[in-house]
Amino acid sequence: MVELYPHIEPYEQGMLDVGDGNQVYWEACGNPEGKPALLVHGGPGSGCVPRHRRYFDPDAYRLVLFDQRGCGRSRPLAEDPATDMRHNTTQHLIADMELLREHLGIGRWLLHGGSWGSTLILAYAQRYPERVSEIVLTAITTTRRAEVDWLTRGVGRFFPEAWDRFRAGAPEAYRDGNLAAGYAQLMEDPDPAVRARAAGEWLTWEDTVVSLEPSGVPNAYTTHVGADMQGFVRIVTHYFANAAWLPEDDLLRNAGKLAGIPGVLLHGRQDIGGPVQTAWELARAWPGSELVVVEDSGHTGSETMRAGIRDALDRFATR
Repeated sequence: MVELYPHIEPYEQGMLDVGDGNQVYWEACGNPEGKPALLVHGGPGSGCVPRHRRYFDPDAYRLVLFDQRGCGRSRPLAEDPATDMRHNTTQHLIADMELLREHLGIGRWLLHGGSWGSTLILAYAQRYPERVSEIVLTAITTTRRAEVDWLTRGVGRFFPEAWDRFRAGAPEAYRDGNLAAGYAQLMEDPDPAVRARAAGEWLTWEDTVVSLEPSGVPNAYTTHVGADMQGFVRIVTHYFANAAWLPEDDLLRNAGKLAGIPGVLLHGRQDIGGPVQTAWELARAWPGSELVVVEDSGHTGSETMRAGIRDALDRFATR
């Protein structure tokens, strides 16, 4: 069992007004005089959780966590049908991160996150490379259309029965096209029963995709999301339907902007939903980055993956 740092509570927290009627929750933990770091959660729409704090040495880091728009303790929540999703895009989240940095008086910070969090970190770091000291990424994605299409369609070759049900759950007009957009449309339906059914079908598919992982657990997404499942699925499908509002391959084409920023990329060999290909392409395009392929891990991680994250953050703690 990997030994992480003891649980800690925030020494400071607040709600940041980021505009468009949104209040973003943030918290700071560890050493107020320590090395600044930002945890960027995945999903999109998962929210940050207490266990994220335990990867960081509390004596060395001034760790900041925040809940992205529409989820966690931020307001308004995406699960409320009245919440306007037009004000929840990648560009909005990049602006929120920069506003939070300014609000806290931080010059440069280390960025850590996985899955969707890796996409957002890359987008932010390419916009503001001078504000980033180091990067530690896991389960790397860039949310390009090819990746979304693989997750919602290509993986179906491993689970044809489950995928047939997932495809049938989308509106007929989308079944041979952008399935994420079809589910995004359902999540905007005024009928709560339609939204609940669509959220259930989406999460069932997500559970299926990670079901073969060596450290996987049954109902991984359904259990994790719980009562917030409609908000989570509304945000996920909103972002995936639009390929995160980024030109195809944009984050890979612009990876050269990260030159000079040390980076560790940890990716599971057995990640079916997000194959290691993207991490490999990023490592080749990012001068100075280090790719660590974790043989016993899938998208949901493993003890080896957790040890790798802790070790990378320990290595950068005194840099």
